Amino acid sequence: MQFSKSLEQRTPTMRLTPEQIQIIRRTVAEIAGPKARVRLFGSRLDDQSKGGDIDLLVEMPDPVENAAVLGARLEARLERRLGGRKIDVVLAAPNIRRQSIHDLAEREGILL
Repeated sequence: MQFSKSLEQRTPTMRLTPEQIQIIRRTVAEIAGPKARVRLFGSRLDDQSKGGDIDLLVEMPDPVENAAVLGARLEARLERRLGGRKIDVVLAAPNIRRQSIHDLAEREGILL
């Protein structure tokens, strides 16, 4: 996804309701801890798109145990709480190897 303006110049937009944002923030805090931050990235930042899954980067300041289980729990709980909407969670923590998706999500994502 490309934007015509830099992140500093563009107005953040997203296709999530305030209620959905609160559900996401509350669920991430419950499962990943109160220090976790969550960013929305991907197609939900494009107001011209329709539908699509919800792509989230969950950033944690401390190492996590069993990242695969944590990611699966977040996805499952969020999907239930958001009425079956497909959720993709990418985790970032000091002990998780960074990949290009982390850079993309940090560069284009909007902090919720």
